[in-house]
Amino acid sequence: MRFAVTKVCGGGAKARAGMLQIAGSNIETPALLLSTRKGLPAFVSRDLLASLPLPDSLFLHVCPTHFMEGPPSKTISNIGGLHHMLGLPDHVLIAAAGDSIESLPTSEASNKFGASFETPAGRRLVKPSDYMELISCMKPNLWASLADEVPAWVTEKRNKVSVERTLRWLDACIALDEDSGANTLGVVVGGSSVEQRKLCATEVSKRNVSGFWIGGLGLGDSPEERCSILDAAVGCLPPEKPRVVSRLGLPEEVLEGVAAGIDLFDSTYIYQLTMGGFALIFPIDMVGKEMQNGSLNSSDGDFTKINLRATTYRKDTSRIVDSCSCFTCQNHTRAYLNHLLNVHEMLAQILLEIHNTHHYLCFFRLIRDTIKTGQFDRFRQQFVQDRRAYLAAAVI
Repeated sequence: MRFAVTKVCGGGAKARAGMLQIAGSNIETPALLLSTRKGLPAFVSRDLLASLPLPDSLFLHVCPTHFMEGPPSKTISNIGGLHHMLGLPDHVLIAAAGDSIESLPTSEASNKFGASFETPAGRRLVKPSDYMELISCMKPNLWASLADEVPAWVTEKRNKVSVERTLRWLDACIALDEDSGANTLGVVVGGSSVEQRKLCATEVSKRNVSGFWIGGLGLGDSPEERCSILDAAVGCLPPEKPRVVSRLGLPEEVLEGVAAGIDLFDSTYIYQLTMGGFALIFPIDMVGKEMQNGSLNSSDGDFTKINLRATTYRKDTSRIVDSCSCFTCQNHTRAYLNHLLNVHEMLAQILLEIHNTHHYLCFFRLIRDTIKTGQFDRFRQQFVQDRRAYLAAAVI
C-alpha cells in the first residue's frame, strides 16, 4: 500500500486530497468505506456492486466479528480468504472489529483480556488472539487493531485505561500478524479526553502501522467535543499516512471530518437512510455551476433527503434526482418506490440503497473536486449554513 497527499487546502486548513495505491487500484481520497454485513452491503448483491461508480465503490468495510457465528474461519481460509469467498478480487477490504449495526462496542463489559461487543448472537468478548485468527483467515487488505472504545461520558480514569488497553492490544496484534503490522491501522482512542487522545495518537504513531483509525466517535460526544477530539488526534499523527474515522455519517459530519484532515470514512449512514425509506437528493453538481451568489440552489423538500414513504409521492412520476445516473433513477420513479415501501417489498431497499450509495459516492467526488479547486472551505460553510437554515425553518 502507498499513500500520497496530492493537494492541501491553503490558509492553514487541514482538508486534503490524496491518492491511495492498494490492491492494484489507484483510489482518490477523501473516500467512503461502504458498510457491509458479512462482506457485502446489506441490500446490494455482488452483481449490483458493478453498477456503482468506480473506483469509488471499491472500499468495503468488513467486520470480523460478523463471522464469529459462521462460516468457520478455517472454511474462509481454505477458500482463499474473503476476497475469494465473496467473488470480489478487485475490491479493497478494510477490517475493523466493530460497527454501528450488528457489532456495537460495550465498554462496560470489556476487560484486560479483550474488547466486548453486542452482536445478534449476544455479547461477545474478543481477545487479540481470537481477533488475529479471524484476520489471518479473512486476509483483508487493511485491518484496524482491536481497541477499547469508550463513550464520551466515562471518567478520565476510564479513558486512561482505554488507551493503555488499546496500545497493549495493538502490540499483541502486530506480534501475531504474519506481516508484522505492515497492513495495520493503529486505532486512536481516549473517549472525550483531549489529553488521552493526544497521548494515544503519539504512541500509536511510534508503532509499525500503515495508517490510523480514529475510533470512539459517535458514542455520546457532542459536535463541539468531536471537533476538539479530531483536532487533537490528527495534530499528533504523521501526515504521510492515511487517516480513517468511524461513525461520522451525516453530510455535515463528513465535511467536518474532511476539514480536520480525515481521508477515509466508515459509516452506516446509507444503511440507516435506506431502512427509513429516505432518498438523498441534495445537489452534487454545483461546483463552478450551482454555487451561485453563495447559495447551493436546492429547494426540494429537506435539503438533504426525502421520505419516499410519504403519500405526497404516491403519484409522483419523476425520478428521485433528475440528473442522477444510477440504476434506480434511470429506470424507476418516486411513485414506484413509494408503492414498494408501503407494501413492504424488499426491492424497495435494494433500489434505495443503490441510489443512496451512488449519490453519496458522488458527494465524496464533489468534496475532492472542491479541495482541488480551492473551494472546499466555502462549499462546507455554505452547505452547513443551508442545512441549518432548513432545520430552523422546519422547527418554526
